[in-house]
Amino acid sequence: MTGSPVTAPRVRRVVTTRAGGVSRAPYDSFNLGDHVGDDPAAVAANRERLAREIGLAPDHVVWMEQIHGRTVTVVDGPVTEPVPVTDALVTRTPGLALAVLTADCVPLLLSDDEAGVIAAVHAGRVGARIGIVPEVLATMTELGARPERIGVLLGPAASGARYEVPAEMARDVDKHLPGSACRTAKGTAGLDLRAGIDRQLRAAGVTSIALDERCTIGDPSLFSHRRGAPTGRIASVIWMDPTGSTP
Repeated sequence: MTGSPVTAPRVRRVVTTRAGGVSRAPYDSFNLGDHVGDDPAAVAANRERLAREIGLAPDHVVWMEQIHGRTVTVVDGPVTEPVPVTDALVTRTPGLALAVLTADCVPLLLSDDEAGVIAAVHAGRVGARIGIVPEVLATMTELGARPERIGVLLGPAASGARYEVPAEMARDVDKHLPGSACRTAKGTAGLDLRAGIDRQLRAAGVTSIALDERCTIGDPSLFSHRRGAPTGRIASVIWMDPTGSTP
């Protein structure tokens, strides 16, 4: 007798834009950040719409109190408040969406589909410099993931062509995140955090890496703190859909 084939929930990913919400300028209109000065009622309505559009209850979308650190938190069920003081979420629970907010920083969505382990990561200049990505990989591995099976989406972020920083800062970040220092389109010192993170992932054995090439600074359909603060935040979301299982 043979058993039924093993199935795994399909991993889904969504990246929002600034269109389609109820927030007023300068947060217009689909702002999902609750820490930027927007009307809390508008943010709540936008978050409820996001949950509805992806087919989940609002408490099944897990948000973070992001602090530009390297703390990783494992979650296994719905929550009603943002997970405090963390910059990465990891879960093995199908139907639980993990959300990361950005407006120039790098959002990462990671999954080992075979192991059923997913993660959402906020990697800004500081977090990427101090090693948030290796911490996430270590946590995923503890839960059964393997680097060679992990797929990663590097979401919209400030591009090296536009992310201008002092030369000393670029050298310092590159020391800790090799491959991140670059020259901007103006020929000045810059940072390409996605390039540095890509190199870091590959050094750890992760090779399935997709890049959303949009630059938040240059693309008006996205929020950018550098282009115009105060402003809102987009969300990059990952979840395992138990209704979309595949053998």
